[in-house]
Amino acid sequence: MAGDGDSARRTVTMRDVARQAGVGLATVSRVINGKPGVAPELVRRVTETARALGYRHDLTASSLRRADRRTATIALVLEDVANPFSSALHRAVEDAAREADILVLAGSSDEHPDRERELIDAFTLRRVDGLIVLPTGGADEQLAAVRRHGTPIVCADRLVEIDRVDTVTVDNRDGTWAAVRRLRSRGHRRIAFLGDQETIWTARQRYAGFAGEHAEARAEIDERLVHRDLHGAEAAREVTARLLTTAHPPTAIFAAQNLLTMGARRALQDLGLQDGVALIGFDDFPVADMLAPGISVVSQDAARVGRTAARLLLGRVRGGEDQLAARHSVVPTRYVARGSGEIPPGQ
Repeated sequence: MAGDGDSARRTVTMRDVARQAGVGLATVSRVINGKPGVAPELVRRVTETARALGYRHDLTASSLRRADRRTATIALVLEDVANPFSSALHRAVEDAAREADILVLAGSSDEHPDRERELIDAFTLRRVDGLIVLPTGGADEQLAAVRRHGTPIVCADRLVEIDRVDTVTVDNRDGTWAAVRRLRSRGHRRIAFLGDQETIWTARQRYAGFAGEHAEARAEIDERLVHRDLHGAEAAREVTARLLTTAHPPTAIFAAQNLLTMGARRALQDLGLQDGVALIGFDDFPVADMLAPGISVVSQDAARVGRTAARLLLGRVRGGEDQLAARHSVVPTRYVARGSGEIPPGQ
């Protein structure tokens, strides 16, 4: 039996939006269809009203409609389609969707909440059957509203707490803890930490693993070696170069994201220190095993994250699981030793 959310999606019309926004039907039609000639303030008012009411414009046309009113499409909102983790997750979702004869649309938020909202609006206006989102953390209210209006959502890589929104993550904290403990067991005491933007749930979890390991070892964290809120390889490269040229440089570096790992390794090579300073990164990337020494990583199975997210989403799209409470699946990480993480201090 169809749920209340599905009914809301079927019954909200352009006339409802026009009445609520206090504008004419022609104005709503122009905004919804992307036609010019409407004042920016009216565009904003109509867009926000349509979102609040859960209006979904049918761009697929009746010839593409099925009796169950599905469009046979789902959408992915990724951090960056060019990032190796995102692209591997994307491919896994695409493979799972293909088996169900479903098309996958995708876009990159670039970690900007406004861009995430734009993509969510664009995909829901096209009446996709469901969304898989790598959330920025700044658009959760919109995700909750879309879910209330009947669109199934699964969040991947980052934890959210939204009614009937499933989440798939990896064990970020434990994976980081174990990697830092490996460095300590090799004799490292001055361990630098490079972290992604602090607004990101995974970045906070990985720092928690770093801090937790120090606490359990009763070792004080040298805050001069901790650099969080970094964005991209070049930022990590610059910070690493500065750290390595201080009077008391780190003997090991833990980079908590693959782009940060790439930047740190470039700085090490610039200074000729790739064989003398240990480096472990969180998340693998292409060519990490082809360097000398190879880069040791905490590897997360992006494909398994994607497959799990697709399975959960398709279960809700088909209707049989749509009223279940939110579920959280955790995919384990594994440590891959390639040489850089096994360098002892004082090499």
